[in-house]
Amino acid sequence: MNRSVTLNELEELALALSDPEQLELIAFVGERLGIPIDKRRLLEGAATGQLREIKADALLKELDAIADSIEGEFDSAADIRQVRAERAEAL
Repeated sequence: MNRSVTLNELEELALALSDPEQLELIAFVGERLGIPIDKRRLLEGAATGQLREIKADALLKELDAIADSIEGEFDSAADIRQVRAERAEAL
């Protein structure tokens, strides 16, 4: 009999997994969400400390897909500079 699992229960179960199993879970969820994740590269990256680079690559791919879906021209570098300037002024 299948039963529903709450998000909190799922988080607790995920924490009980080993690091490689957590990475496999990340790859599984990413694939379900349509985010292509190279499981082999993810596992190798964890072993070599390149996890940040792998996460950044996945995020950039997702952002590229979002940007492609937006109509019109925009300059993301200018947007980033503006956000940084606003933050600097707030400090």
